[in-house]
Amino acid sequence: MARTAKPTRPAHLACQPTWPGQPNQPSQPTWPAQPNAPAWPGPSPPTAPQVLPQRPLTVPYDQTLPSGVYDKMLITITGNAKPQAKRITVNLGKGKDIAFHFNPRFDEYGKKVIVRNSLIGSQWGKEERDCPRFPFVAGQPFELKILCSHNEYKVAVNKSHLLEFRHRVKELNMINSLSIYDDVTLTSVNIETLP
Repeated sequence: MARTAKPTRPAHLACQPTWPGQPNQPSQPTWPAQPNAPAWPGPSPPTAPQVLPQRPLTVPYDQTLPSGVYDKMLITITGNAKPQAKRITVNLGKGKDIAFHFNPRFDEYGKKVIVRNSLIGSQWGKEERDCPRFPFVAGQPFELKILCSHNEYKVAVNKSHLLEFRHRVKELNMINSLSIYDDVTLTSVNIETLP
């Protein structure tokens, strides 16, 4: 039986990583190159998702992460912002601490902002608010991806890179919960390990 060669990426795209599942075409937006960052995986056959019991998709949504958070862990959340949405909250927690607080706010004194922070020992850290755009639309569906690396979380919305958040809680294997709440209805929550 003849084997077919794996398709290769054109040379001009070889160093431009894309999100998993994104078509590998020059016209598609790609992640910008980041110095000293590991290369993003290109499209490849999907890996088996980490075996976690599927929780009902009710909000508030809580899921235990038995292996903690780790390099190449990808969390994909699909849902809809409610028509009168004020905020959406996604937290990755370690006990009572919040390692990563991701909080799009649709109307904070007339502005749209995405707040990121950590709560460590009952103390909130410095908020990060700078963001190139606000991709969430009230009443509209979205796909949110959070990719964990050794150094940071990388966030994309609707297959386009949005921001990074450097780890403040360094014991990644101790970050054992995912919570989603506020003005959102959920379609799916998937956790997988990239190759």
